[in-house]
Amino acid sequence: PPPPPPPLFFLKKPRPPPILSGLVGSEMCIRDRDITGQQRLRDAHALVMGLGGLGSPVALYLAAAGLGQLTLVDFDAVDLSNLQRQIAHGTHDIGTLKVNSAKASIEEINPLINVNEISTELDKAALASLISDIDVVVDGTDNFKTRLMVNDACVNTRTALVSGAAIKLEGQIMAYDPTLEDGPCYRCLYGHASDGDFNCAENGVLATVVGVVGTIMATEAIKMITGLGKNLAGFLLVFDAASMEFRKLRLPRNPDCRACGPRSD
Repeated sequence: PPPPPPPLFFLKKPRPPPILSGLVGSEMCIRDRDITGQQRLRDAHALVMGLGGLGSPVALYLAAAGLGQLTLVDFDAVDLSNLQRQIAHGTHDIGTLKVNSAKASIEEINPLINVNEISTELDKAALASLISDIDVVVDGTDNFKTRLMVNDACVNTRTALVSGAAIKLEGQIMAYDPTLEDGPCYRCLYGHASDGDFNCAENGVLATVVGVVGTIMATEAIKMITGLGKNLAGFLLVFDAASMEFRKLRLPRNPDCRACGPRSD
């Protein structure tokens, strides 16, 4: 038989060839998606930051797609007010840690996946250490402080990142690809932004909007792992549910960005 294909650039720790399950049979019929791409998914380790309205569909779809290992980070517990938009949790999960609730939902879909749970807040050092063993990070947190910290850790460790946000009837998604010499990062766009009143807890968000944005985030993560299509790196995708329009805006790298601007390599 021919030798196995080389892993993608960000598969940091090669893992044994997996046994592919019937869960993903229909996906392998997609043009340019074959057993090689599926094995890359099964070999990959993704980190989902936040298991709210965005992180819930991300985690469920990555599991359904056949991801091999998933680390979940969220220190919050399920509340009744979460259930209209956070689909990884149910009424029987109220009061349960979101990482535990999400893990149970994930394993109902894919019992073969290896799920790790982290339910404590991470400082910069702990986050950087965690991300150093991750192939792609998907950030669904709801505040600029955490998003910027996650971005900086991904830039410093050269780890692929998909970041999304949603509020009211709007959402946005962007990606950081460490293989692009002039690729922008999240801090290029938002710099030293502070949260103020711009979060869904204060302003609300339509439940289906986070579903749309979270599904796109999961799709981008799958594309970055498998090499399928072209990822969003270098662009900002903006979704307006009120007019049902998508806009794809070119995002240049900020040469003065304190995360990715001063290149030492």
